[in-house]
Amino acid sequence: MSQIIAFDLGASSGRAILGRLNGSRIETEELHRFPNDPVPVGDRLHWDILRLYHEIKQGLLKAKHAGIEPASIGIDSWAVDFGMIGADGELLGNPYHYRDRHTDDMMEKLFKDVPAAEVFARTGIQFLPFNTIFQLYALKQANSQRLQPDAKFLMIPDLLRYFLTGEMYNEFSNATTTQLYNPLSGGWDAELIRKLGLSESWFGQVLQPGAAAGRIRASVMEELGIGAIPVYAVAEHDTGSAVAAVPALDRSFAYLSCGTWSLLGTEVDQPVINEAAQKYNFTNEGGVAGTYRLLKNIMGLWILQESRREWEKAGVTYSFSELVKLAEAAQPFAMLFDPDDPTFLHPGDMPSRIREYAKRTGQTPPEDAGGIVRSIMESLALKYRYVLELTEELSGKAFDGLHMVGGGIHNTLLCQWTANAIGKPVWAGPAEGSALGNLAVQWMASGEFKDIWEARRAIRESFPVAGYEPEQANVWNDAYGRFLAISRL
Repeated sequence: MSQIIAFDLGASSGRAILGRLNGSRIETEELHRFPNDPVPVGDRLHWDILRLYHEIKQGLLKAKHAGIEPASIGIDSWAVDFGMIGADGELLGNPYHYRDRHTDDMMEKLFKDVPAAEVFARTGIQFLPFNTIFQLYALKQANSQRLQPDAKFLMIPDLLRYFLTGEMYNEFSNATTTQLYNPLSGGWDAELIRKLGLSESWFGQVLQPGAAAGRIRASVMEELGIGAIPVYAVAEHDTGSAVAAVPALDRSFAYLSCGTWSLLGTEVDQPVINEAAQKYNFTNEGGVAGTYRLLKNIMGLWILQESRREWEKAGVTYSFSELVKLAEAAQPFAMLFDPDDPTFLHPGDMPSRIREYAKRTGQTPPEDAGGIVRSIMESLALKYRYVLELTEELSGKAFDGLHMVGGGIHNTLLCQWTANAIGKPVWAGPAEGSALGNLAVQWMASGEFKDIWEARRAIRESFPVAGYEPEQANVWNDAYGRFLAISRL
């Protein structure tokens, strides 16, 4: 029985998932789970990268104490964030969190050096204010000491792999999210990097998902009392791993990876880089086996998570299941909003921001928690319909339904409302999509699966998928019309 470990780091928590392959059946076991909270220091917002590294080692220790000798490990995480390693091999400062404000106004400033149309034509990546390109540009404008001439650029999984192995590599699926990788030439865009005043030497060899990326280094072996476990580069952007785990049988499928962020799109063989894709602000991120993920980011359950944190600060604690029940009892479609309005990007008082949005758009503000949560979930479901229709237009495909993966599928009301909004079936599962995709790529690398489609079949046969059929078509169509008018999409 093949046993391996996926370290899956989300924007709010991380986990070490043991995967067992018994014939063609996949079994998983959570070895270790830990919070992943950003750390505000002064005016800056950081990731606690050394704590994350410590927790990965705790996961390896728990495996050891359980008598498990993993055949390999892989790490996936959120995209865009990074650390810089100096010539002495040391980390140059704690990595910034993508919601830190140091990138405010950087898009407009950068476009004076390189026009937006040229950046998109070179990279095919949507414009989001926290993209790596804008983070690096902000550091350059600030004359940051992190950008030393002989430094090396490592994204979050690359950085954690380096701590474990001593080897420095970049990985394809995450590298594409930087908006500095050219999918047409198949490498870092040297000309774009030069135009921005950055250094080509910072960016290293790009490994494809499934490539060998080193072994546990001697100092970690001695510290933990473990062997030289092989480490693979998986699809290290967690959405890339989640899409690899979509249990689709049809090669033309649409997916929604639903968690702190929602990412909706389809898998394509070649990036879609044209005026329409730029106009709709779609992205082309690297996937497994040379594919690309044509998709759009949607703010996701972040708004709900931040609302819950705000209520906790006021001394009122709700479980997520309690919030869903309150939403179900609230008035339908009382207030709608665009989840991707910039007002919802940064941490803070989301209930107040939702009420302000309502006043700004001539709607009655929701007063209680149920009304707030219902407005979030209905607005998300309607935004999913909008993005699904754009995905069909850009890809030239018509989809029979939508595959939902990720932790958000535990919210069964959101799954049902998504089916209602799109007017098509929703197939929800598996919940641990990113971890399963991570495991699948490791097994592909070791030859246990011949390709991604064999892996997807095994995932489909190993984990339940819940089906949701659309209901109340007329009501949701009317709401969609209101949503488009209110959000001015």
